[in-house]
Amino acid sequence: MLSAGRILEATGGLIATADTAGPIMAEKLPEDIFFRGLSIDSRTIREGELFLALKGDRFDGHDFVQDALRTGAGAIISHDRPVKYVAGKIIILVDDTLLALHRIARSIRRHFRGSVIAVVGSNGKTTTKELIASILGVKLKVLKTSGNLNNHIGMPLSITKALDDTAVMVLEMGSNRPGDIEELCAIGFPEKGVITNIGQEHLAGFGSLASVRDSELELLGYVQELIVNADDAFLMEGIKNGYEGRIITFGIESRTAEIRAEGLELSTRSSRFNLCTDGGSIIIESWLTGRFNIYNSLAAAAAAYSMGFDAETIKHGLESFRGVPMRMEVFERGGITYINDAYNANPSSMEEAVLELARLAGEAQRQRRAVAVLGDMLELGDYSADEHVKLGRLLSRSGVDILIGVGPLMSLAVESFQGIGITSGNAKEAGRELEKLLRIGDIVLVKGSRGMRMEGAIGGRN
Repeated sequence: MLSAGRILEATGGLIATADTAGPIMAEKLPEDIFFRGLSIDSRTIREGELFLALKGDRFDGHDFVQDALRTGAGAIISHDRPVKYVAGKIIILVDDTLLALHRIARSIRRHFRGSVIAVVGSNGKTTTKELIASILGVKLKVLKTSGNLNNHIGMPLSITKALDDTAVMVLEMGSNRPGDIEELCAIGFPEKGVITNIGQEHLAGFGSLASVRDSELELLGYVQELIVNADDAFLMEGIKNGYEGRIITFGIESRTAEIRAEGLELSTRSSRFNLCTDGGSIIIESWLTGRFNIYNSLAAAAAAYSMGFDAETIKHGLESFRGVPMRMEVFERGGITYINDAYNANPSSMEEAVLELARLAGEAQRQRRAVAVLGDMLELGDYSADEHVKLGRLLSRSGVDILIGVGPLMSLAVESFQGIGITSGNAKEAGRELEKLLRIGDIVLVKGSRGMRMEGAIGGRN
């Protein structure tokens, strides 16, 4: 779906080739040229792909155009940044390369005849997106946003990977401030939307929990079907009078939710529950652990249910999914159980992870020590100090035995923690402190905001 003709039409750009003295108008392109994909990284670009030169805070892609042209089929560059033309390559000149990316993705979406599902929310977006793709992929060709590429660059870049036989796009949409979801929806135009929950995320950009909710609800202006967490009263309150489309609810506590989980059985590395709909129930044996991952599974099941998927297919898709790296990965090494949830953190997800640590530590007949190695929760603005103090108190109430806090903010949690508390300057230092304290049978949670790189506290992989 990615061709020079479509790019020129979408962006209003000009094309220049090695055998012309200067740029020629788009309509003079002798024949359409198709590309295998769009890349923003000159180091990993593949043959047949088109390089997009984006300017960031720390780099400018235009500095790497010549490197990209050695392997790639061509490049999209700003018209005021001339490059040395390479024979056999195509150069497309545009006013703004980021705007060009958005316009290209929007054009592909406009020509796309399949379904588009958006996944938003404070926590669980990536796992929910992956679970939806796992279920729908049993029967359909699915395009999903790569990894956690859910912002104004990653999401449209993922859309450019659509193929002619793609049947459905599952687009994770992230937000740091008001207007982000609106911007992404105006590119992806989803028909269905999933809202996992509302929690305390990026409060420095939002300012309040109400603003977080308002941002996620920007989705309502685009989708015809909304899949929401019925157990999240704050979320449901915001939807009550602001949406006229079809609403499908999921939940554990709500007896009126259309998609429900009953008979929950949680173990160290898996979970088991009855997936219930108005049409009956089916047992799900999941590789994922934690109550919050049952919510993610229910959200994915509801999305598949809305597309007419039967219970057996939903079961197959849920049970075949093994998890997302650094998101509640549970493994054992040397008699120690580790919970690697190091990818990111905010107060809501931190609370869920701490409660899961306490649950797992207490489930064995012989009580195991619960150890938390936690890095700063960033982007909380004026809420930063209070939320870290609250976390220290939560850790105390939950029965956590040892806390190793990484960063200046987490030192506040250590101060309010009633067990053994240690402060460290970085994740690797925390890992060395951890090695001194560990004993056989301990269970260790490692978590923090992405900028803290808390996976460094674990060392080698399991």
